[in-house]
Amino acid sequence: MTFNLTRAAAEDLLFAEAHLLDKLELDPWLQMFSEHGVYWIPIDENAPVAVNLSIINDTSMRRQERVHHILHNTYPAQSPRSRTVHFVSNVSARPDPRGFLVQSSQLIYEMRTGDSSQVGLGEPSPLVAQVEHIFCEEAGQIKILEKKILLINRDAWHGNLTFLI
Repeated sequence: MTFNLTRAAAEDLLFAEAHLLDKLELDPWLQMFSEHGVYWIPIDENAPVAVNLSIINDTSMRRQERVHHILHNTYPAQSPRSRTVHFVSNVSARPDPRGFLVQSSQLIYEMRTGDSSQVGLGEPSPLVAQVEHIFCEEAGQIKILEKKILLINRDAWHGNLTFLI
């Protein structure tokens, strides 16, 4: 491991990521990831990613495809697009064999505007999660090798999760 990541520097990375997601600046968000990075929302947090049933399990190509759809396609699940606000707290950072493990608590509010014919729209919906990032160094830049989102209600019914959290 050739880099060090303090808690304050880890917070800065998480705040920058939250800002990009909230502003729907998804192309720069993609650039935060390693080429081999994984964006993962598991149901069973103890099962390996390769064999786990997941809410989302995106490799690089799948993340790019998801972002392209959100930014360039019109589809019912994101018409109108979601608005989000991320709150990040309880950040810790420690060395990990793959880089640095950064853990945080996050509260994400999501809302889509709509009209009276679209039930549930226009009301903010909270998502509460423990989030784990593995940051690594690639070509002198700090990149996300893994983002694992452990929703507190991951084994329960979920509404529309077609936006990025």
